[in-house]
Amino acid sequence: MKPLLLSLLVSSSLFAEFSVQGEVAIDVDQFLLSPKDKHKNAFTTTQRVELTYEKESLKLYANLYSQQAYFDLLEEEAQTERTFARLDEFYLNYEFDNALIEVGKTIKFWGALEVNNIVDGFNVRDFRNDSFSNDKLGVYNISATTYTDSGEISIIVKFDEANQAMASYPYVYYFFPKTIGSIPIEYNENLKTENSKNEPTLYFTYSGSTDSEYPLDYAVIIQHGYDSQRYIAPDSSDKTPPIALHENAYRVNKIMTYNTLVVGSTLFKLEALYTDVINEKKVSDYYQIAPGIEHTFSGLIGENDLGLIAEYYMYENMDEGEEIFSVEELFQLFQNDLFLGIRYSFNDASDSSIVGGVIQDLEYDEQSYYIEYSTRVADTFTLDLDYRYIEPSAQTLEFPTAYQFLGRLEKIGVNIGYHF
Repeated sequence: MKPLLLSLLVSSSLFAEFSVQGEVAIDVDQFLLSPKDKHKNAFTTTQRVELTYEKESLKLYANLYSQQAYFDLLEEEAQTERTFARLDEFYLNYEFDNALIEVGKTIKFWGALEVNNIVDGFNVRDFRNDSFSNDKLGVYNISATTYTDSGEISIIVKFDEANQAMASYPYVYYFFPKTIGSIPIEYNENLKTENSKNEPTLYFTYSGSTDSEYPLDYAVIIQHGYDSQRYIAPDSSDKTPPIALHENAYRVNKIMTYNTLVVGSTLFKLEALYTDVINEKKVSDYYQIAPGIEHTFSGLIGENDLGLIAEYYMYENMDEGEEIFSVEELFQLFQNDLFLGIRYSFNDASDSSIVGGVIQDLEYDEQSYYIEYSTRVADTFTLDLDYRYIEPSAQTLEFPTAYQFLGRLEKIGVNIGYHF
């Protein structure tokens, strides 16, 4: 009897340190304006399961995601190739007194701005969903972090570069036309890299904060290896149609920073980076700067808060030449753009909020408007409503902008999620 009781106690102890949580959701998009030969709506079910095992200083974590698109159940010509399962994260970490070692597949978040985090390049995004979602792909890496009195220092070695699959043509957010002139084209997700795809990319990060009248949070990242920015070009080995378009990854030296400073009810933000391209002759050295400011009016109506947000994004190539890709050819959306927006927080038990604004391209006179409402219902359900309108540039350009490729777009979206 005693061995049996001991076994039950050990099993109960192990079970208590294992947790499961997740989400099942339905996502519905209705496109009021979109290209005439693409689907006018999208119905998608998504599932996410997170598994965590913790034992003293050890943690094992797995994050699995899958989705099913309605049109993928129909005839082949209607399918969008948006049905898949994905292991987003799977890692083990071990904590010491003032350090952490982590090994596996992870997703990291860097940045401070609202609309676009120019320094957030550790993970690339999946192209099979809404172009404006931040649907990141996990990558394998090992990191070592040590904690200081005011922050932390990390060394990260990333071992792979993720392929960015794309939905097929009937989906609104498929980026390219069916043909260029009379030549059919298609996107091929197999990434082409300057050296081996598994050549390590190294990161050194230092972040900290000040304990002062005006709190400052700051971070510096130094990178050597494959850039998060990629360029798309035809496969030179293709001699007959269709022509395959591939992403190409190249190596860089890069320094990045993101910072926030609190002065009373005002939050000042700054993200900036400089990139030295090592060997790739088609891509210029470049820099990006993105300052922002957010002022909050607390208790505007009852307990509600209103935040006014302004952010500016600039991207500049350092070199010019016929062989060098322009900013437009790199499909950079934020090359000279101003964002003006609001954040309205109800500060209720349901964490209800409204965020929205307009992104104005100051160079090509393009606009993107959006508004999002999110809330919780009965603690286990979430409701997200969003509206987006895109007006591409009317200018005739040597190379179209990303919005000109996408076309005029107006969308209403609803997402209902059940969390367990």
